[in-house]
Amino acid sequence: MKRKGRRPGSPGAAKQRSRRTRSLQRINPNAAGIDCGSESHHVAVPADRDPEPVRRFRTFTTDLLRLADWLTDCQVKTVAMEATGVYWIPIYEILEERGFEVILVNAHHVKNVPGRKTDVVDCQWIQELHSFGLLRGSFRPSAEIATLRAYLRHREKMVQNAGDHVRRMQKALVQMNLQLHNVISDITGETGMHILRDIVAGVTDPRALASHRNIRCHATEQEIESSLTGNYRREHVFVLRQHLELYDAYQRRIGACDHEIESLLQQMTSKLDQPKTPLPPARCRRTKSDNAPRFEIRGLLHRLTGGADLTQIDALGPYSALRLVSEIGTDMTRWRTEKHFTSWLTLAPKNKISGGRILSSKTQPSTNRAAVTLRMCAMCVGKTSTALGAYYRRLAYRVGKAKAITATARKIAILVYRVLRGDLDYTDPGAHAYEAQHRTRVLRNLRHRAQDLGFGLINLETGELLPGTVS
Repeated sequence: MKRKGRRPGSPGAAKQRSRRTRSLQRINPNAAGIDCGSESHHVAVPADRDPEPVRRFRTFTTDLLRLADWLTDCQVKTVAMEATGVYWIPIYEILEERGFEVILVNAHHVKNVPGRKTDVVDCQWIQELHSFGLLRGSFRPSAEIATLRAYLRHREKMVQNAGDHVRRMQKALVQMNLQLHNVISDITGETGMHILRDIVAGVTDPRALASHRNIRCHATEQEIESSLTGNYRREHVFVLRQHLELYDAYQRRIGACDHEIESLLQQMTSKLDQPKTPLPPARCRRTKSDNAPRFEIRGLLHRLTGGADLTQIDALGPYSALRLVSEIGTDMTRWRTEKHFTSWLTLAPKNKISGGRILSSKTQPSTNRAAVTLRMCAMCVGKTSTALGAYYRRLAYRVGKAKAITATARKIAILVYRVLRGDLDYTDPGAHAYEAQHRTRVLRNLRHRAQDLGFGLINLETGELLPGTVS
């Protein structure tokens, strides 16, 4: 006979829930939970620590300091909070300075069961889950790496804003029917900037403007002169002048940011010992991109990573390596294995299995900045004659470019993990070595399959039977 369950709202159901709660072991008895907001934070501590275990604190600094004092009085050792926007950053930094163990939790991982939802219930639910050890903290690098990351993210945003003004300058030129962008590759180069500054200064003679052609420019002076014959309307020149001034302002701000980044790197590396291994020669002559900082990155990065040179990995230039280090840090012990590392980067398949069947194995969508950098590197390495480039091209032919980019980014991430751990000094074996290795692997699989079917493989060049197959 089927046993009837308790009605959800009955007293018996509440007793069953309390018995299940008592059966769990509290791993973190000194845990607190915080529900962060823009105007106030709701904090919950164990019920036996204070007559009022849930309190509300405003987001002013004085209130946050009182919050930290109250947690200290309640003998709280560890705190969990949702990573809500940027509202968690001030309270996180204050609690971290006070010596609390603070973990950030993904909001999707702490969703309560459907029903009544308030800020008080949310903080109590976070506290309860954290006390039972059911929450997994998000990755946050050390304080110095976090500072470096803030500078580089700000710099990247300014580079994007400067690029927006370049596109608007190009639009103003097109409105005047000046086809300069069709004859030179970059209007912000030496030739383009001289021409733009003369135009906003009032020069409209195409021959005088074309005289600024640099000797390295592929377009001839006549082609540049033809592209600069147009209708120099006053309103379009005014718009061009405004965006040129804003572009120059962003370039000055980017230069100031580069100075701060260099000073921070020098400050960070001054505390470290000199690496035992010297800095190897650069992998390629051109080590700087157009948007890269103007100071020498490789030497500082080599010392910061303890002698590891990430730029020896194909497609990882100094600036890309610096951005990657600012996102993941230099301590690879934060991830137990390379599989945990690629899973955190969302570059590994997320398998959904039910009833022994794989329902889905797609990679999880994410905005992880380190993964974005690795994907960009994977797109660039596909055009090179390297082992990673050959790997990308083989996968792109077989499964498509999108999956090949993800797979190549995962392989680069594994190399980065091993290099930073000190387990690998990477040197590129070359595309031919990779193709030979792949051919050997394919032949071995074919030989085993033919042997299982009772056949043999014959080398057409020599006419000999391959070893390991049935004659």
